[in-house]
Amino acid sequence: MQRVTCTRWATGTIAALLLLQNAWGQATPISDEDELASIYGDKSTISLVTGNRQPLRRAPAVATVITAQDIAAMGATDLDEVLETVPGIHVGRNNQGYNPLYVIRGIYSEFNGQTLVLQNGVPMTTMFIGNRGLLWAGLPLANIARVEIIRGPGSALYGADAYAGVINIVTKSAADIQGSEVGLRVGSFSSREAWAQHGGKLGAFDIAGYLRVERTDGFKRTIDADAQTQLDGLFGTSASLAPGSVNTGREAVDANIELSMGSAKLRAGYKLRDKVGTGAGAASALDPVGQGRSVRSNLDFSWNDIELTADWKLGLTGSLFHYSNEFPSPLQIFPPGAFGGAFPNGAFGAPNTWEKQLRLAVSATYGGWNNHRLRLGFGADDLNMYRTQEFKNFTLIPSGPLTGLPTPTPGAQINEFPVADSFSTPHRRKVIYGYLQDEWSFARDWTLTGGVRHDRYSDFGGTTNPRLAVVWDAGVNITSKLLFGRAFRAPSFSEQYSINNPVLRGNPNLKPEVISTTEAVLSWQATRDSQIQLSLFKYEMKDIIRATDVGGGTQQYANAGRQTGQGFELEVTQEINRNLRVSAHYAYQRSTDKTSGQDAGYAPNHQLFGRIDWTAPQGWIISTQFKHVADRARPAGDARQQIADYTTVDLLLRTRPRPMGWTFSLVARNLFNADVREPSLAPGTSIPGDLPMAPRSLNLSASYRF
Repeated sequence: MQRVTCTRWATGTIAALLLLQNAWGQATPISDEDELASIYGDKSTISLVTGNRQPLRRAPAVATVITAQDIAAMGATDLDEVLETVPGIHVGRNNQGYNPLYVIRGIYSEFNGQTLVLQNGVPMTTMFIGNRGLLWAGLPLANIARVEIIRGPGSALYGADAYAGVINIVTKSAADIQGSEVGLRVGSFSSREAWAQHGGKLGAFDIAGYLRVERTDGFKRTIDADAQTQLDGLFGTSASLAPGSVNTGREAVDANIELSMGSAKLRAGYKLRDKVGTGAGAASALDPVGQGRSVRSNLDFSWNDIELTADWKLGLTGSLFHYSNEFPSPLQIFPPGAFGGAFPNGAFGAPNTWEKQLRLAVSATYGGWNNHRLRLGFGADDLNMYRTQEFKNFTLIPSGPLTGLPTPTPGAQINEFPVADSFSTPHRRKVIYGYLQDEWSFARDWTLTGGVRHDRYSDFGGTTNPRLAVVWDAGVNITSKLLFGRAFRAPSFSEQYSINNPVLRGNPNLKPEVISTTEAVLSWQATRDSQIQLSLFKYEMKDIIRATDVGGGTQQYANAGRQTGQGFELEVTQEINRNLRVSAHYAYQRSTDKTSGQDAGYAPNHQLFGRIDWTAPQGWIISTQFKHVADRARPAGDARQQIADYTTVDLLLRTRPRPMGWTFSLVARNLFNADVREPSLAPGTSIPGDLPMAPRSLNLSASYRF
């Protein structure tokens, strides 16, 4: 019934849009494209797909571009809010810090290492967990020029973790800012934010700078039962803090600076996340006192389009990245009185890591071969988790019927453990790679893009990943694509090298996860002002890294899983007139765990999104959007009922953006206060009621350009 209802809803939405097109499209044609670009931005080109800027409709991938103007039109303040509007992407959460999971086409995992996030083309991946880090705590948008997204494999160009998709965040240059801007935002949950940015000239250089500070107490939704609730039943205690509130507060500082001259750019960035709350607790037991701190700093250089000859152009890139993940206020793993009173003040731990990464790459394009554009590149990465440190007041029972349960250190004092006795020792990974790509226009209106990349890792060997794409302009307003690609996810250091945990062991013999994906796309520019796109996909995942039983109550990571998936995404956009724009999309996916034969679980099978942007005669812009998420099954081993569906509605009211002067906006998220929940993982006994998300919230912002 839910699937039928969702399908009817999607069909009805699309039919309504087409009727609006017939009724309005010819009556009031767009007469000022520059004005529309000031509201929605130029979304017609993309560089993420092949490394060369090209028209979006002809890019050999299923891709989406969201501009700074579009971000402003939807009232988004964080990357999560932007990605929720992209077809086929669902933003979930894990219980540890409520970190976001960018789930693409049903590929769901606890830490979401299958989605590669780049900033200006440089991976934001941290090596210990293999994702954006345990203390992500949001990414603001005031300094973002555009977000480019590929749904589908990208390892043939971007290497590791470009598995389910690739997200590239492009920061603003001097040309994007053109002057100075200051802004202030206040909102629900005692949230306060201020920022300033400037773009201009410094001698012969273009310069862009950005600084932002934020503080929020976070929302306070209640969890009725947690992991300690179950332990209380075993030990006959009442130590659990549930019912109690999740811990989602944080403080943040963001700073960027960019110097450029021609096609050469030097960027530096700093991201501090402090007093970051623990969400639902590191061990799914509520923790109101633990707080984390992460610091990201980066320096990267790029120089592209260096003309060597009439046919050869060279590109050089290099980046330095440093990341620290610390818990100055140790995590309360379990509350006071846990384990039959063995921990009168609670069980505490602080696993700290420090990483530094050096990446160097060179690429070249050759245009001297008729109807071909060749691109080849080489690179080397030095990925070094150079320091680990652990404080805790417990050890884990190594054997017997209580294997894996914590037992207090003498006096239950929090001590720093020797590195050899901690959760992991330092590790270093070196990678060298090379790739080749050819864009061949083999016939009129036909382009074949083929590519292959080989990565050689110092710790687990080599992997080769090809791609092949045929793009056909079937008519002036119709483009079709047939795509195939293979991608991989590299095992994280925690999966390979975790130690001193008798319950879950690392495995240094792990191989990467592998996915093969086939896609078909039809894009129809129905009129000058409307577009419809249908994307179909099918994939197969092999060698999925999972925890497997090895006996004696112990598990170890192994390449033990297979999964298949298929589905489609249908997108409709209609510019009804210069003041009214409507868009909608419907995404369906079905993923199957081949081990159990059941739904792989947790990711929505159906997503429906709609948005209306209206510029009122008085100059105000009113935007409303809704999202319906449905049919999230539980995987094998989780006997709870299916996760509840939900529908959220957001509303934005803002003044028309001007080159100079004030802009004001008021945004309401989850306007009707829907009970939104993201799944807690199997078997569901830790947090049986799942993870409650933010209730209705309001924020008011003002910015001034000069």
